[in-house]
Amino acid sequence: MLKISALTTHYGHSQALFGVDLAVAAGQVVTLLGRNGMGKTTTISSIMGITHPSGGSIKFEGVEIAGLASFKIANLGIGLVPEGRQIFPNLSLIENLIATASNHLARPDPWSVGKVFDLFPELATRRSSMGNLLSGGEQQMLAIGRALMTNPKLLILDEATEGLAPLIRQKIWAALNQIKTQDMSILVVDKNLTDLLKIADRNFIIERGRVVWSGESDALRQDKDALQRYLGV
Repeated sequence: MLKISALTTHYGHSQALFGVDLAVAAGQVVTLLGRNGMGKTTTISSIMGITHPSGGSIKFEGVEIAGLASFKIANLGIGLVPEGRQIFPNLSLIENLIATASNHLARPDPWSVGKVFDLFPELATRRSSMGNLLSGGEQQMLAIGRALMTNPKLLILDEATEGLAPLIRQKIWAALNQIKTQDMSILVVDKNLTDLLKIADRNFIIERGRVVWSGESDALRQDKDALQRYLGV
């Protein structure tokens, strides 16, 4: 579904990505792992057109999307849950959900407000609350729901559970597992390795702008050297 080949990205004269290769197959959950500052968010920003790549290829369902405007990439069927959530603070929870809702791909059974509330019942009781009055966990659930309301084929989450309480993290992982059962493709960045590996089909580790390890979850669990060297666990 998503194939990244030899991706390079610069910030001015400073190079951040050095030939990144990564792939997400239909229905797969894929992780992008690494320490802070190693290129995970830059890779996602490059995929979404927030940061324009300086070289390489990004193909989504065979269509080259490198360099396209962000809204065009989103309309092709990629939904983003950004780092920091970026909830609209002066809109209510309901308004946040519907502000960017769409069904460009004409799905016969699209995501709706009701479906999001089924996934995250906690949000239903806060439906009229303004975005800036929601807790961090509620904002993250809302950010996921908002992305789902665009009815994507691929859901990308940057720091899916960062800074959240353990109970809220478990609710997020349970929701992602439920989404996975609906054949949604997911690319996720997070540091909670134990929870990630329970749902991930394949993993990529990035170090200083390069993919230095890739493989299935069982292989990563057993590769103690890679875990220590690149993730510090």
